[in-house]
This record gives sequence, structure tokens and C-alpha cells, in this order.
Amino acid sequence: MYFAALLARTAEGWEASDTELDDVETLTDLIDLARGAAKDDDTVLAFIEHEDAWFGVVRVDGEEDPHIYVSDAAAAARTSYGSMLTDELLGQDPDDDLDSLVDLDGTEDGEPDEDDDADPDAPVPVGPLGDGDILTDLGMEEKELKALDGDALESIADMLGCSMESLEAVR
Repeated sequence: MYFAALLARTAEGWEASDTELDDVETLTDLIDLARGAAKDDDTVLAFIEHEDAWFGVVRVDGEEDPHIYVSDAAAAARTSYGSMLTDELLGQDPDDDLDSLVDLDGTEDGEPDEDDDADPDAPVPVGPLGDGDILTDLGMEEKELKALDGDALESIADMLGCSMESLEAVR
């Protein structure tokens, strides 16, 4: 079972909102959902948790490239939303298997892709993966982020000063 929430910075502080992942099929969908929750170009944190096994944070700052952190990449890679995050962090394309069967990329048979630096068969590392400094400028150092377990959303929201009423409303 997944739990997802958006924490959006507003003029009044941080505001938490529940979010449904039903329409999220790709990382781009998740990023668009986060950008839709932003006021102007403010920061939004998309938080995904899977049964206390792992959590992920996707930080969106306006139109900048998103930053991603996953607490346990190996556990996340075994789930649909987690693999969406770990594939991005590891530079793996979930469609690579199909592309290897059918020459859809325009290269000649046997000709390697020039931009194919990722090893699709590389094992997913156990433990944290991604931008450990994702929350540093907001007040949470990498060491603190990596130490989170259990109810990570509550710890992150508390650190941000997100109102507990707002957080409780999404739980």
C-alpha cells in the first residue's frame, strides 16, 4: 500500500496535501502533479511511502530539473512507483528491454547507442540512492535524512515547520 503527499511552500509556510497516484504512470506525471500544486515557482516536495519499507522524495523547484532521493533503492525497485524513481536515478529506461528486441532507435543492427552509458543489468544498490542533500537548504542534513525510518513524512514536515493540522488532514 502506498501513501503519497505533497508538501508545498506557500507565503504562509508549508502546506501538506494528500495526493492520489492513480493517474501517475511515469516520473513525468509525478513531476507535473507536483508542479500543479506549486504557487508560482515555489518548492514542492512529493513524498511517496510504501508500507514502511522505503520512502522517496521528489523535489520540484519551478521548472528546474527535479531532485530525487529514495531511502532503500533495492526495496523500492521491487515496487511500481519505486522502480519509477530508481530507474531514473540509475539512468535505466524501462523500455530498454523492448528496444533491444526491436530496432526502434534508428541505429543499425549491432551498432551501439552513443548515449547508452547505463548498464540495464546493473544491480540496484541496497540502501539510500539519489540526492542526499535534497533537503539540506531547508534544514535537514544528509545524515539526518538517511537516519529516517518509520514515519519519515512526519519528521520532514516537522523540520519544515508544516502545521500538524495540515499533516494530520492528509494522513
